[in-house]
Amino acid sequence: MFPCDDLEMGGPAPGSQEWLDLVVEDVLEPDRPIIDPHHHLWPPGEGLPYGLANLHADADSGHRIDRTVFVECGAARDRSLPDHLAPLGETRFVAAESARDPRALIGGIVAHADLRRDDLDDILDLHAESGGALFKGIRHALASAEHPEHLTIAGRAPRDLAHDADFRRGVARLGDRGLTYDSWHYHHQNGDFLALARAVPGTTMVLDHFGTPLGVGPWVARRAEILGDWRRDITAIAACPNTVAKIGGMAMVDNGFGWDTAGRPPTSDEFVGAQREFYLHTIDAFGPQRCMFESNFPMDRMSLSYRTLWNAFKKIAAGFDDAEKSALFHDTAARVYSL
Repeated sequence: MFPCDDLEMGGPAPGSQEWLDLVVEDVLEPDRPIIDPHHHLWPPGEGLPYGLANLHADADSGHRIDRTVFVECGAARDRSLPDHLAPLGETRFVAAESARDPRALIGGIVAHADLRRDDLDDILDLHAESGGALFKGIRHALASAEHPEHLTIAGRAPRDLAHDADFRRGVARLGDRGLTYDSWHYHHQNGDFLALARAVPGTTMVLDHFGTPLGVGPWVARRAEILGDWRRDITAIAACPNTVAKIGGMAMVDNGFGWDTAGRPPTSDEFVGAQREFYLHTIDAFGPQRCMFESNFPMDRMSLSYRTLWNAFKKIAAGFDDAEKSALFHDTAARVYSL
């Protein structure tokens, strides 16, 4: 279910445009409106080589991407400010990129702030000033790696962060102010996210990337166990009415599907065959009105192209009616992030 073992090695480097172009499909339902609620961006020379022009190249590759939401990734930190204020540089950078874009593709910013701080309201005010109407919420990730040596992206959060009283107070304050809370974390932390959601019922809690089921290193031999625990945890999280799920972001290297080392990217059919179970269980648990497809680009670009990814999403959603599809591709994101 996880690796793509049938693809032969050789040819262009995985993740390169030449490699991605080895699989080019006709666009399905090209007129369906889409909001992509999760992508990243960096200024030139920093982080991954993915700026506004790269985002447009992907968003304009065939599907109808109306708006997007940028999610914090440690970009453009302002080193002239104290460390707790350095993320303001990222908010200013993305707001400036949106302002210079005639299409105004980026419609929202999920910024970063340390939610444990006593001066959180002052920090949120500064993000609101820097991002204007684009500022929608905060991601202070729970991700805490158990075996960082095996991971491409090893989260460094304290293991007890979701249970920290100051942190919970900060998450609650987001709800008071009409802001969302996003979390990226690993499958073994879904219970922590659940406890947090129950403790802070007044804040909209966004589960990123299915809770990142891992499939590399010590987790390879535990796939069946992980899947069973994951299904149980997703059902429990969905029972909290303040939670919503971003469904996507599971073509990262650490998910263990192996596409990042294959001779060509997967087709949309191959992607669906490998991951459909995760999507359909999450949609069944949350309902389409609390799910939103996400690209997580450029992180998932190491495995497949933007065009193929959204084709796969459309195939996964094929059994839903038009209102449900509208929720999954557009309306849930529009509501959650006030777009």
